[in-house]
Amino acid sequence: MATHDGVATGSAANNGQHRGHHEGHHGPREGLYVPFTTQGDVVKDLVGKHDKPSDKWWSGVAAGAILLVLGIIGFALRLTDGVSDRIVWGYFAMMFAFVLTTAQAAPMVAIAPRIANSHWRRPISRAAELWTAVGLFNLILFIPMLWILPPLSDGRRSLWFWNPEDPFFSRVPVHSPHIWATLAIVALVITGVMLLWLSAMPDLALVRDHAPDGLRKRIATRLSRNWVGTSGQWNMLHHRMGILGAFYFIMLIFVHFLISVDFLIALVPGWIDALYPITHAANALQAGVATVILTMVVLRQWGGYKDYITLEQFWGVSKLLFALSLLWFWFWFSSFNVFWYGKKPNEESVLELLTVGPYLPVFIAVFILCFAAPLFVMMWNVVRKSIWGPAIMSVGVLLGTLLDRLRLYVATYSIPGIGDPNVDKHLIHLDDSGRLPLAIRYAHWPGIPDILIVLGVIGGCVLVYLLFARIIPPVNIWEQKELMLYKMHKSYHRTQVLILGKPR
Repeated sequence: MATHDGVATGSAANNGQHRGHHEGHHGPREGLYVPFTTQGDVVKDLVGKHDKPSDKWWSGVAAGAILLVLGIIGFALRLTDGVSDRIVWGYFAMMFAFVLTTAQAAPMVAIAPRIANSHWRRPISRAAELWTAVGLFNLILFIPMLWILPPLSDGRRSLWFWNPEDPFFSRVPVHSPHIWATLAIVALVITGVMLLWLSAMPDLALVRDHAPDGLRKRIATRLSRNWVGTSGQWNMLHHRMGILGAFYFIMLIFVHFLISVDFLIALVPGWIDALYPITHAANALQAGVATVILTMVVLRQWGGYKDYITLEQFWGVSKLLFALSLLWFWFWFSSFNVFWYGKKPNEESVLELLTVGPYLPVFIAVFILCFAAPLFVMMWNVVRKSIWGPAIMSVGVLLGTLLDRLRLYVATYSIPGIGDPNVDKHLIHLDDSGRLPLAIRYAHWPGIPDILIVLGVIGGCVLVYLLFARIIPPVNIWEQKELMLYKMHKSYHRTQVLILGKPR
């Protein structure tokens, strides 16, 4: 049996009652208690919130659009410099990597807990999945990256084999990594959008059936297709969401591997670090969690979802943020050890360029914001079990991630002669005084076009997110309805106990 507006009352109830076990929790747990007694009340409340966006939504759209226009102006100014001088494109590369590290990693906050059958993530799973739409914007940002990256024929290092004297390797991979990186990031974006669409299909059907006539209802009607909530459709939904979620995680790691190798490591002669690609991906998981936490704050404070996004969700994601902050140090220190104790001239040069040289103040800020501050603040349970504690730490982590992309990408793209076969092989070496060449001893700080690009990319991400949130409800309605089938309250001595059913 199935209801027309969203949740199968037969199979879902069986999962929660007959095929599951019950976990008791003393007292109603915040975030799992929805202040409505029927599924119809939940639908009416959430669809109503989605029908009438607040003034804050319009303010966010206007601010995002203005910042995006400024970013386009900054990009146009940079285009006048051409792409042969890669130094001027360092901040553009930094922002592309920043979006990949934050927005495109945020859906993992929905994917991983869903695989673990967690209930606490239900009110925030859609908020995390909506960030997959920002991947479309980052795909546009990736196009100039292909112009900036020098081809293999220019003599630079690469992950890909290329031999100009071999009849096969002189033709097939000559455009690598441009072709393969493009295919990988396109696959990541398509997988993310398909995951979002599949997850939102039952809610789009609710918008189709309950929203007033207009453009949004016509879009929901087209996107919801023929969804009516049959048992077969629900089985398809759950199985395909699991497959797409796992594939998204695989593609996220693979894209970080390709980007960190060919668009970063390979451009710095002497930088040989087999661990760094997974470090790049692990940093993205930390930044993705921080992105979702700030999204939760915005939806709770200004989106009208205080009844759904509560302390339970902040407590859950704060544990993830704390654990991933410790993992940040482990990956960084594992790579740093190799360079520090290796003491080869090229290894010392890489350390001076990226860590202890002109970007040392930036690295210190990154170390504090991404590791030290989360460690010594989030270790206290009173901070983790709060709303503003994780929110403030998330601001610091995102700022630290932005500075870390600056330290890595801007420093790399500031090296003169990237791709020049006469310069590249001898670019990083110690001179007679035992120091780096004079050209790369100083940090490359942003100009006006760079600042505009940074603001424009951030504004573009916010604008895309808000526009998609206008089409798709930012709180998952069908998962809230499903939760009502898994829970019940019973009296236990002098208190109330919330009983949750979990499928085995």
